[in-house]
Amino acid sequence: MDKVLITGGAGFIGSNLAIKLIEKGFKVVIVDNLFSGKKNYIPKDASFYQVDIVKDDLESVFKKEKPDYVFHLAAQIDVRIAVKDPYLDANINILGGLKVLQSAYNHKVKKIIFSSTGGAVYGEAEIIPTPETYSPKPLSPYGINKLSFEHYLRYFQEVYGQDYTTLRFANVYGPRQYKGGEAGVVAIFCQQAAENKSLTLNGDGSQTRDFVYVFDVVEALISAMNVDYKGEINIGSGKESEIKDVIKCIEKVTAGKNEIKQKEQPKGEQLRSCLDSSLAKKVLNWQSKTSLEDGIKSTYKWTLNNH
Repeated sequence: MDKVLITGGAGFIGSNLAIKLIEKGFKVVIVDNLFSGKKNYIPKDASFYQVDIVKDDLESVFKKEKPDYVFHLAAQIDVRIAVKDPYLDANINILGGLKVLQSAYNHKVKKIIFSSTGGAVYGEAEIIPTPETYSPKPLSPYGINKLSFEHYLRYFQEVYGQDYTTLRFANVYGPRQYKGGEAGVVAIFCQQAAENKSLTLNGDGSQTRDFVYVFDVVEALISAMNVDYKGEINIGSGKESEIKDVIKCIEKVTAGKNEIKQKEQPKGEQLRSCLDSSLAKKVLNWQSKTSLEDGIKSTYKWTLNNH
């Protein structure tokens, strides 16, 4: 069976992916610096290296493990941190990514699957849901750096023949997402509701996002291993949901009314985001299966048991 290396494999998406790959019989190697990843998320059947993709010797891990496939999920993922410190974001998301890419090429990895971002790459798109053909106009250093690394992948493919597929994620949520780590509005609201605190709402809640459940995302990542597609594919539900809709789902799940604490909407925050995922259906035979209500129900249940 093939060996898979996951950067960021102790994180929210990466650890869920690792579990599923092991279930399918793959040998899994996890590389993570445990900055936001958690050691107890690492499956016991996975090999683990506490390695920082920017600072540490990544090449030796590739030399020892000789992976067939690489899922590159390690990243600085907080848009607000990227705005505050663009250098930090570029250092991790571009230079760290290049170390992964160069190591993969040097050690003849069959394919790299890269987790990029949908909303942050497209910016305030004039076409909603937004297709991959839409010209990207990122409005944050985070989106700029993710897009830059997409170009490096294309360069390595065209010049050196390194195979890859990029998946542009919508707003991923689900079990193992912590508000203190890889933050997302669903994780934050579930945590606040579990602690009987008021829900913190930025602005009036009319901002829209495309929410996609993590287990559906994992299926898309695994499907990308076996397709001959070099380029970017959107991974989302294709449904535009207001932040107020998330609160309604949480109130339905908790059978209670939550107090809302309204804050000023951060400057530069995107107002609308929704991805057209029809290409994913065509290329990956994939589509989002989990409704927002069902996904929030399972996420809240997990949060109650782990908060």
